[in-house]
Amino acid sequence: MKNIVILISGTGSNMAAIVKTAQREKWAVNCGARVAAVISNKAEARGLKFASDHGIVTEVLDHKAYPSREAFDAALAQVIDRYDSPSQPVLVVLAGFMRILTPGFVSRYAGRLVNIHPSLLPAFAGLHTHQRAMDAGCQVTGATVHLVTAELDHGPILAQAVVPVLPGDTADTLGARVLAQEHLIYPQAIAKLLQRM
Repeated sequence: MKNIVILISGTGSNMAAIVKTAQREKWAVNCGARVAAVISNKAEARGLKFASDHGIVTEVLDHKAYPSREAFDAALAQVIDRYDSPSQPVLVVLAGFMRILTPGFVSRYAGRLVNIHPSLLPAFAGLHTHQRAMDAGCQVTGATVHLVTAELDHGPILAQAVVPVLPGDTADTLGARVLAQEHLIYPQAIAKLLQRM
């Protein structure tokens, strides 16, 4: 069985989409995988309740309790590694985890660390993607699932969804349509990745 560990910082809507898809499509049988744990760097993250209500182990690691980014990432890796073994390899899924990870952490899970970003990478890496896309006059934007590398919001692309920018859009209305596509493509990309693990 492959273990999926999902990292969140907030509502965890992408995490919820992954959990629902895993249950509906019976990943335990069809992919030999399960969502083993949801970890947040914020105790108040609403996604923790969803995970707990669905029988998934939850843990909180407050990044403010650590003296450095490296110390936090080392502690986070220790928690993740409880779900990792040769017979149960772990896939680490970033789902609204609002932390920039250190190169050491990224290399530790190379090829098994996946993220979703609300733009058509390589365009608009970083924050405020929807407003930046509109400010640039883009007619389309979207979402990208990619393997994580040490360079922020880069790495091999696993899936993308294109979303039109409509007249009268705001960052919020555009963001809502992009998020709906994220909820579709992220679970699909993870399922394909699990089959290759």
